[in-house]
Amino acid sequence: MGQRQPAAGRVNATADLYKAHLSSGRGRLGEMFGGHVEASSSGARVRTEDGRSFLNCGGYGVFLAGACHPRVVAAVERQIRTHPLSTRLLLDPAAGRAAAALTRVTPEGLDRVHFCGSGAEAVEAALKLARCHGHRRIVATEGGYHGKTLGALSATGKDLYRAPFEPLLPDTAHVPFGDAGALARALGPDGSDAVVIVEPVQGEAGVVVPPEGYLTQVAAVCAERGAFLVLDEVMTGLGRIGHWWGADREGVVPDVLLVGKALSGGVIPVAAAVATERAFAPFDRDPFIHTSTFSAAPVAMAAAESAVAVVEEEELVSRARRLGDRLLPLITAAVARHCPHLVREVRGAGLLIGVEFHDPGLAGEFLLELLHRDVIVNHSLNAHAVVRLTPPAVLTAEEAEELVEAVRQSARTLGERFPDRPHATDTPTGGR
Repeated sequence: MGQRQPAAGRVNATADLYKAHLSSGRGRLGEMFGGHVEASSSGARVRTEDGRSFLNCGGYGVFLAGACHPRVVAAVERQIRTHPLSTRLLLDPAAGRAAAALTRVTPEGLDRVHFCGSGAEAVEAALKLARCHGHRRIVATEGGYHGKTLGALSATGKDLYRAPFEPLLPDTAHVPFGDAGALARALGPDGSDAVVIVEPVQGEAGVVVPPEGYLTQVAAVCAERGAFLVLDEVMTGLGRIGHWWGADREGVVPDVLLVGKALSGGVIPVAAAVATERAFAPFDRDPFIHTSTFSAAPVAMAAAESAVAVVEEEELVSRARRLGDRLLPLITAAVARHCPHLVREVRGAGLLIGVEFHDPGLAGEFLLELLHRDVIVNHSLNAHAVVRLTPPAVLTAEEAEELVEAVRQSARTLGERFPDRPHATDTPTGGR
């Protein structure tokens, strides 16, 4: 083999491969973000090929337990060495154990599981279950994000992603998030032909927190009108917002609960639709009516089972709540001190935190400033003016202070760079 390629050369080579074979736009975006090439990760850290270490507060909510958690990695390694994929004919014990682990921590009554590879696939499974019960009309929320496959995209409330692929599923409506009255009006007196899909906190819409009692009202409206309720907790579930589930905060039990992201343990992609026995009945009657070659793959099941155990045994739910309670006021204070004229609002729930700027350009500047200070965050797909922080619950006290200090410095830089940007007078999109 030849000499080791210089870091700059490897960066350029990776960007060239993206442009040639993946997405030229994604390759250019990577270059705009500094051309960093990920090499390894562990805990709250991502290391690049040029030797830099980044604090990972991004990853779209996947890394609740951090990256490469030893317990999850060990379980996956054991499964890979023994039986990574199944025949799809004989029974697989890894799937049974993972399902038992997951339903042990879901709200009571949600006992049946369909495993899949992504949150969007979980949405598709839920929509198909609803259709099997006659609920063909979809009522979702403005700004809601449920994925980009055709069915999930139909429910997603952002025209930017929907328009190129229309017509999507018919009989789909979007109502304002946080407004149970609007939902009732959309359902009408008889909602027995409808499926309602909603998030406890809207993640991609920019961390929009609904009024207290909203989910309870949604569940009551669905029960009264006969609608099928799907609660999308792909982002919020398994402790991200300081509760096991957003459903738990208000004692809600939907027909189907969607799980993903943190279920992977930060190691293997996996998601699930967890349903009541009644809602799941069509999949019980015909086990081949909705299948996938890699659904419930043993290697993914090992990750899921151990991820649930890590959340339980390391008390990541309460850690997320405490850490979020600490970080949110500190981030809010840093922004209020250094660039209050640039920011509309800081809001959050647990370790799902959003900083909303007055325009998307400022959000991009803030993201780049944090990246310059070795902190990775995400923009919000359905709210481009919002920078979203999803730190892991395993963040140390030193790493938490590192994050806050990076926010302080980035806010100070923006405030100095844009001193004359006027205050906006519009209303924030969500509350804290």
